[in-house]
Amino acid sequence: MADKKEGGIVKIGQVEGMKMAVSILMEFELPEGLLPLANVVEVGYVKETGYMWIVQEKKVEHEFKMISKLVSYDTDINGIVEKKRIKKLKGVKAKELMLWAPVSEITIDDKQPEKIHFKSLAGITKTFPVEAFAAGQ
Repeated sequence: MADKKEGGIVKIGQVEGMKMAVSILMEFELPEGLLPLANVVEVGYVKETGYMWIVQEKKVEHEFKMISKLVSYDTDINGIVEKKRIKKLKGVKAKELMLWAPVSEITIDDKQPEKIHFKSLAGITKTFPVEAFAAGQ
């Protein structure tokens, strides 16, 4: 089987990596602040398959203050990016009460473009305002 990263565009380092990550989010109509990353080592994207990966030096925890939600971003994050959606997501967890729930899919509904849905591996979906994930939140 061919490597998922084969044919991918790769950017190395925090500045170039973040520029690429944000441009991918914008291209697919996802909020710019969805991936508040630090110490990015590499960001890659394969246009043919939508496969995107991000490698950062260490895990990052970020609180989205508007919704009081703590989210953890692992050192290795990947998923398939489509218009208004990231599926098969790995490396992102949201704090739910006392547990960290892996987020497997993020979707913005065409019928409710102001809402963003986060689906966990357990099939539980949480919905928040898109504005909570604007850059700098």
